[in-house]
Amino acid sequence: MQGKRGAASAVLAVMIPFAAGCQAAEEPAGFGREAVRTEIRAVVADAGMPESKLPGPGDETRTAAPSNDQERVVARAVACSAGWQYIGPYVDGARGKYDKVLTGLSGAGWKESGKRFEQPVGGKGGGTAVQVVLKKEGWTLYARHNPSRALGADVLSFTAMEDACMEQFTEREVDLLSGDWREDGSGR
Repeated sequence: MQGKRGAASAVLAVMIPFAAGCQAAEEPAGFGREAVRTEIRAVVADAGMPESKLPGPGDETRTAAPSNDQERVVARAVACSAGWQYIGPYVDGARGKYDKVLTGLSGAGWKESGKRFEQPVGGKGGGTAVQVVLKKEGWTLYARHNPSRALGADVLSFTAMEDACMEQFTEREVDLLSGDWREDGSGR
């Protein structure tokens, strides 16, 4: 089930920019959520990324209460996260700034974990979407850049998920996060 948990975490990291806010989670001892959030945002600022008007992953926002099981599970999972995100007009030199953030995170002790994912998007000159997974002190960080021609925007996100927090989800909850569950229980 570890592979499914990893996939659910990756799906959640993509969903977080669009997810409703959450209740603040208790800070664990050591390298807690606030320390992760502060570290990511400092590296992002040093790289010259644009100001983001979006709440960061794991930030509290005032929203309606979750109305179904999937929304409740997503809200709990969002409480396991911290980070920074930008969805907006194309950023001059976005890929170079993204790479500079990766270098800064590496300098702060984050280690690449697994294979770097790169895929061309759109037609000729459409750019390349990239995702890198990094790990540090019980956290997994999904660093993404997607120059989305469909949205006419750059999508940049650095979303860290606390591993121990994500491990608390049941198999059914992981299925809800990954979208592999239906009301009739048959999955997809």
